[in-house]
Amino acid sequence: MSISEAFYELVASTGVAAMSLGQLVMIAVGCLLIWLAIHKKYEPMLLLPIGLGGILANVPLAGVAGAEGLLGLIYEFGVETGVFPLLIFLGIGAMTDFGPLIANPLTALLGAAAQVGIFTTVIGALLLTRFAGFAFTLQDAGAIGIIGGADGPTAIFLASRLSPELLGAIAIAAYSYMALVPIVQPPIMRALTTQGERSIRMRQLRPVTRLERVLFPVVVLGLAVALLPEATPLVGMLMFGNLLKESGVVERLSQASQNELINIVTILLGLAIGGRLEAAGFLRLETLGVLALGLFAFAIGTATGVLLGKLMSVLSKGRINPLIGAAGVSAVPMAARVVNRLGLEEDGQNALLMHAMGPNVAGVLGSAAAAGVLLALLG
Repeated sequence: MSISEAFYELVASTGVAAMSLGQLVMIAVGCLLIWLAIHKKYEPMLLLPIGLGGILANVPLAGVAGAEGLLGLIYEFGVETGVFPLLIFLGIGAMTDFGPLIANPLTALLGAAAQVGIFTTVIGALLLTRFAGFAFTLQDAGAIGIIGGADGPTAIFLASRLSPELLGAIAIAAYSYMALVPIVQPPIMRALTTQGERSIRMRQLRPVTRLERVLFPVVVLGLAVALLPEATPLVGMLMFGNLLKESGVVERLSQASQNELINIVTILLGLAIGGRLEAAGFLRLETLGVLALGLFAFAIGTATGVLLGKLMSVLSKGRINPLIGAAGVSAVPMAARVVNRLGLEEDGQNALLMHAMGPNVAGVLGSAAAAGVLLALLG
């Protein structure tokens, strides 16, 4: 082999020479996600590792995201099996206070109403396939629709079961719209409510006993097993985490679930999802459809929650502020904080945070139930 041939082979083996335009674009997307996480603080716990994983997945010749690569192995172990989303639900359960929901069970209806966006979007995805040249299957439509629940782990869990090839786009859309709750929701909430409705003050919630808090996860799990077994993995882990918290006898396990466990799993999950952002699978028409449909689902979920809140306000003779319906999406606690902020804008003494937490945590259960329904119908 001549010196020139050896030099040519050396140059050809470098990442710069082997890099395609698509890979360059996706590395730029990964850098954008990292910038959003650091500079804008948009869901940094997930967007930072997803962005880095996306960069690693598009390094030419490295094979990091392949079946034998690091990200591929993490994905196979934790995402394909559904272990990572379930462990995150365990941690979320240990961090969640269901007290506001227990104190005012009617707010569960608002959490259910916000899931309408999920099923509306399933129909929207099928319409895009029929009339706009997209290639979404019924399973793809179900996986895309769950974005409307604004629940990242549930979206990942369902997508890994129904539509693995769209997992990267669905995860990015789900966490992006969760981060954009303070931007997307307020215009919808203002458009659907009057100033008087936004100013409604709600009564202070009643105290919740320890017995109620301990029985709640047991009862909810029993209902899931009896009525919607497909949702039992998600609901079961969520309720197990909450039982660790409320039992008061396993503080070490509760703290480990809230901190070490969920932090480690979040890092690995983010890297695994980033590994699905390879240029060949991400840069296609369907990705744009996923992003557009995800925003549509989120907007519809917000709107239906507010509209049901308006109806409940009328039926309760003005004792319910319809803004709390927007918290029915399960972006906890960001959606509840947005509701509280809008309430305070109209009346500086109108604190709605705890009232909004009821539908907010109900939304977590609602999105898990919706995922169970979609798995039962499409899985």
